[in-house]
Formats: sequence, C-alpha cells, structure tokens
Amino acid sequence: MRRENNIKLLILNAVLLGREARRGMSSLAVAIGGFLGALARFGVGQWFAGSGQLAGFPWGTLVINLVGCFIMSLFLTITIDLLVINPLLRLGFSTGFLGAFTTFSTFSLDMIQLVEARQFWYAGLYLFASVVLCIAMSAFGLLVARGFEQYRVRLSDRGTE
Repeated sequence: MRRENNIKLLILNAVLLGREARRGMSSLAVAIGGFLGALARFGVGQWFAGSGQLAGFPWGTLVINLVGCFIMSLFLTITIDLLVINPLLRLGFSTGFLGAFTTFSTFSLDMIQLVEARQFWYAGLYLFASVVLCIAMSAFGLLVARGFEQYRVRLSDRGTE
C-alpha cells in the first residue's frame, strides 16, 4: 500500500512539474517575442520620427497598429485554421511580438496630446483611423487568410481529379 502511494505521488509530481515546465516555456516564448516586438516597434517609431511627420500627426503609432492588426488576424487565422504550428511559436508571436509591437497606450497618449494642442481635426482623424481602420485591417487579414484557404482547397481538388 505504501509503495502504491509513493508511485501515485511520483506520478502527481511529474504531472505538476510538466505543467510548470510548460508554463515556464510559455512565459519564455512571450518574453522573447515581446523583446523582439518592442525592438521592432522602436525601430519603426524611430524611422517615422526621422522622416518628418505631418505637422505632429502620430503616423508611426497609427501605421504600427494598422500593420499589427492585419498581421495578428492573418497569422492567427492561418495558424489556427490552416497550419499546424508549435503552440509556443503561436503564443510567442501573437501575444509576445505583436503584443509588444502594437500599442494602445501610445495611441491614448497621442490622442490626449492632440486634444491638448487643440488639434481637433487631427484628433478626430486619428481616432477614426485608429479604431475603424484597425478593425478593417483585422477583417482584411481574415479575408486574406481565408483566401489562402480557398486557394489551398482548389489546389487539392485539382490533385484529386
């Protein structure tokens, strides 16, 4: 009986250690992705800062968020519906990289600064572009991914004829 209890404890410990290892690997995937996403965001932001933005309009943040919305929708649709990839890679790229690359906090601060500067036209344009166009870019990413899926189905149908 005692030996049987020890075996059960060993199995329970192995299961718990496996969960902890997976949790640790998930955290590492998000951390690595986040590091790379933050660097990419910084680089794109620096490029826009050096290119002479249109009279204080936050083009860098807008473009980062638009691109991020498109890529997130495209990537997750493809990797959930079409391709089998390592879940840690999916987590590291979507939550880590794209989470660090896109930014709602900078958008919010940009909005406040535009309003404080009494640039109401730019504030309205930025608000519209950030909300409506980001949703549109997400929808476009989904449509592109579904287009890949339809193309793949057509190619496989040709192979069975």
